[in-house]
Formats: sequence, C-alpha cells, structure tokens
Amino acid sequence: MKKVITSLSSALLIFVASLSFTGVAKSATYFSIGTGGPTGVYFQVGNAICKMVSTIQSKEHGRKKGSADALRCSAPSTGGSTYNIGQIMEGELQFGVAQSDWGYHAYNGTKPDKVKPFKKLRSVFSAHPEPFQILVSKKSGITDWNSLKGKKVNIGNPGSGQRGTFEVIMEAHNKKMSYFGSTSELSSSEQSGALCDGKIDAFGYTVGVPNSGVRQATDGCGAKIIDLNTKAIKKLVADNPFYAFATVPAGTYATSDKDVTTFGVMASVLTSADVSDDLVYAVVKAVMENLDSFKKQHPAFENLDPKKMIVDGLSAPLHNGAIKYYKEIGLM
Repeated sequence: MKKVITSLSSALLIFVASLSFTGVAKSATYFSIGTGGPTGVYFQVGNAICKMVSTIQSKEHGRKKGSADALRCSAPSTGGSTYNIGQIMEGELQFGVAQSDWGYHAYNGTKPDKVKPFKKLRSVFSAHPEPFQILVSKKSGITDWNSLKGKKVNIGNPGSGQRGTFEVIMEAHNKKMSYFGSTSELSSSEQSGALCDGKIDAFGYTVGVPNSGVRQATDGCGAKIIDLNTKAIKKLVADNPFYAFATVPAGTYATSDKDVTTFGVMASVLTSADVSDDLVYAVVKAVMENLDSFKKQHPAFENLDPKKMIVDGLSAPLHNGAIKYYKEIGLM
C-alpha cells in the first residue's frame, strides 16, 4: 500500500510540474465587453471583437487554451449604453459599447441623473453610425412626431441608450410621458414582436443600419420608420456636437420606399483608465489587424475606416494602450 501511495504522489508531482512548465495551471486574462440586446448591433460589435482576439492569438502565437498569456473574451448581452458605462466604472466590465452622447455625458458629467460622471472613462475606437429610428405599426396611423400623441409607445428599457435618447427628444419637444396614451419599457429584443402583435403602436431604437430587429417589424408586419426633422430636432443637432443628421436609405427595408431623415450618434467602444495598457493594446491590435474580417461580421461595419475610427464619435480621451498601437502603425 505504501508503495502505491508513493507512486501516486510521484505521479501527482510530475503532473503538477508539467502544468507549471507548460503554463496550463497559470491564469489566463479574462475580460468582458458589455453590449446590448441580442438582436442589436452592439451585441455584434462585442462578439466580433472577441472573435478577432481569438483569431490573432491563434494566427500569431498559437496559444493554447489555458496558457499563461492567453486572453479570454466574453461579450454578454446587457442593458445597453448607460448600463455598460456604469459597469465599466464599477470595474465589472473592462470594455463596453455605448452611444457617443452617453460617453460624452459620463466623461463631462453633464447628465448626472442619467449616467454617473466618470472622468476615468476612455475611448478605444468608434464602430459605426447609429441613427435613432422611430418605427410605427401599419395600422397606427402615425406619420410623424406629432401623431404619436395618445399612442402606445415603447420608450426602451432603463439603462439603454435608446431610452435615454427618447427622453432627450421628449425634453426637446417639451413633452412628458403623459403625451403618449401609454408607455412600456420593453428591451430591444422584445419591441418588434410587441409592435407586430399590436401591443404597442411605436418604438424608438438607436441602432446601426441595417438591423435584424428593425427588419422583423418592417418586413414582418409592414412597420415604417418616420421622419424626424422637426424644428426641435434641428435645434438639438445644432446644439450638441455628438449628434448629426442621418439618413436611412430607400430600399433598406421592405417598407423603405423613400429616404428617411433622422439624427443619430456613433457607437463607441469604451474602457476605463484603470484597465491595463497591455490589454487595451492587444484588443485594438486584434481588431485593426483583422479589420477586413471584422467588417464582414455585420453590414453596419462595411464602411469602417481606421482614420475615422480614432476620431469620429470619441467623447472621451483615447486610452494610452490604444494610443500606443495607433502611433506604432502611423495613424497618430
């Protein structure tokens, strides 16, 4: 028996030593990217980044699962922009996708009731333009902002960028929630189904074009996107540098029989100054060196340009790790 125990002990020691030698027993670096609803483009952004991280590690380093220097990336579905910024601030997320306006408000402390001031917020790169779109059901009779009065409107779930933008629009028009007949707080993955089922008449959505959730409503039950070119919106865009007018082109969806004028923001990938330079550098490198592959992950990424990605829609300073990489490849 003693001999058996000794043999087992020796085998265990050899196994542990081999783990230490190969690095399997050491911890990998785990990080998370906050996204949005599973049908939204933010979810696609986060998962595309994770895919690029995995690609560059396999291609350049042949790192094995569990090795000491491996990066383990996850991109969970979350509540959206302001939620992601809050979780980055708390250190629960290392990265997050957010609308450029909410990044601006967080860094500058200009909307403390909506998103907490966060001076350590840092930009990584911008991803894609995001027009704010109000979709209305075929039977609702809604044709413009004014005809939303008395209707059943989904204003978005708390913590989402679309909810924040809807509230900004209402404030710009001097309206309160009572302007609508009723309001709901459905997430982006629920609202198209609710519109087609007649549970709501309209919903607002800040999202890249095209989007599967929007298509579910337009192609599925004849919903349309209405123009947002009121006097109040024109003033809103003129007064805020993080907003710009945007167009949803005719033909984008089955019911897009003409160009729709709206306004929007940029989707930004954000992090904290507390996140290490090495990690941010590695993430940026993974995306930029596989940008052609990244663009193929969603039609909204088709026109991404590195020169614009480090400037457009960045409402907080670039992270030092990102700057290091951009300088190395001559973008800065």
